[in-house]
Amino acid sequence: MTLLDTHIWIWWVLGVPRLGTRAAWLEAQPTDALGRSVISIWEVAKLVQKGRLILPFDVRTWVDKALDETAVQVLALSKVAVIDANALPGEFHADPADQLIVATARDLDCELMTDDARILSYQHVKAVGP
Repeated sequence: MTLLDTHIWIWWVLGVPRLGTRAAWLEAQPTDALGRSVISIWEVAKLVQKGRLILPFDVRTWVDKALDETAVQVLALSKVAVIDANALPGEFHADPADQLIVATARDLDCELMTDDARILSYQHVKAVGP
């Protein structure tokens, strides 16, 4: 499984060209090959609330449409990931959403697709760029 970081999911749904050939790769994956953390839904709502993301619909409608359009598993936060997010090995930044997403990828032992340089350089997760 490949876990999608929040911005990768947003870019994919909105058709942001920055994904390049990864957009076609994402489209070709079976539904059980891709996942997104439930925290990504919260993160989208926070980005809209803070005015850092403008969507073509209200948040609830956009999320419902995005979930329908990209048949990707929504992964619950596990007890292990929630606890481990507070004790990631090595140096990691203080963004709680990123901590939970990284801890989820570690708990599931899967790749995390991200464009976040801080996550890509973090040696304790299997991060891949778009």
